[in-house]
Amino acid sequence: MSKIISITSIASISPLGNDSKAIWENYKSTNHCFTSHFLDHKNTLVAQLDTASNEIIRQLKQSDIKYKFLDKTVLYAIAASRKAIENAGWTSNDVFGINIGSSRGATDLFEKHFQEYLETGKAQTLASPTTTLGNISSWVAHDLQSSGPEISHSITCSTALHALLNGVAWLRAGMTDKFLVGGSEAPLTDFTIAQMRALKIYSNIDERQPELAEWPNRAFDLEKKQNTMILGEGAAVCCLEIGKKENALAFIDGIGYATEILEHNISISAEATCFQKSMKMALQNTDLSEVDAIVMHAPGTKAGDLTEYKAIQKVFTSSVRPSVSGGTDLPMLTTNKWKIGHTFGASGMLSIELAILMMQHQEFIGVPFAEVQKSRKQIRKVLVNSVGFGGNAVSVLLSL
Repeated sequence: MSKIISITSIASISPLGNDSKAIWENYKSTNHCFTSHFLDHKNTLVAQLDTASNEIIRQLKQSDIKYKFLDKTVLYAIAASRKAIENAGWTSNDVFGINIGSSRGATDLFEKHFQEYLETGKAQTLASPTTTLGNISSWVAHDLQSSGPEISHSITCSTALHALLNGVAWLRAGMTDKFLVGGSEAPLTDFTIAQMRALKIYSNIDERQPELAEWPNRAFDLEKKQNTMILGEGAAVCCLEIGKKENALAFIDGIGYATEILEHNISISAEATCFQKSMKMALQNTDLSEVDAIVMHAPGTKAGDLTEYKAIQKVFTSSVRPSVSGGTDLPMLTTNKWKIGHTFGASGMLSIELAILMMQHQEFIGVPFAEVQKSRKQIRKVLVNSVGFGGNAVSVLLSL
């Protein structure tokens, strides 16, 4: 059985748009996607779907009476999955697995059903079946008329990359030849925002700090004085196929995963042991000097950004990568959360999309308020990191 895994398509729906051309143009801009909305009893910055993407979801919801009752997480996943299999050339006659997960699941619909229950003492007939996590892959399978296995899971913010791990495992085991994997999240609700505020990690516009007005999520700013995480919404999925395919956008060169013993309910260790282990596993068959860039998880929190950076230093400095200045050098580092916020379970696959776009266009997309990093050579290998509550890290190495 071939060990080579091809990514033959990737599609998303997010604040950046819903087609690769628009998404790339938005990445090249230094503007962020955050707007203020009244959530959790105050004005709150979030990153919502763009107007065109919202229209796609509105039309999808009206296209079938059954879809009217589905949560946004399911609708986002359906919209992205339709485009992904179309771009890959898959049809309903193909047998392929589906693994699309979510960190929070149907939080918007659940909150509405629960509020109605508190007010009336009665639950809607469809309250339970439309708020289960398995809803996502099941409805995507229904929409695509697929006949393969369907899996939905939640492994917090690394959910999408864990879906990718599952897909790779199924493919390499010879249980199927194709797998659709990814994540979907619609967390822009009162209760979800309140939970993030309770953790004291959500960004606040502070007039005393003008840099927050321009870029309110300071992801990969290692000297920021406060936590600046902001939530976004969307879904991203990719098509995996066993073997080296001519239409491949990229290949999966390595996968790594790790979970560390936690000292606190939400934080990882000071040097992110889980990331060190997951990166080393993903890179075990690769000369570290060949890694051109890393798309970091970097959610915009003080501890999260710094610990991941320290883990990268540990892994790559120990390899003694030669630099142009004669010392040691790290790969180019970036993240997309300063622009679209943290999309929880969908974030890892949106990072995969950024990595693929940078390799396709041979252009590095940096963080505008971070140190400028210029691409000195062709971008051929990109490492993508993701981690969530519970210290469950995943690293995926992509190549052209």
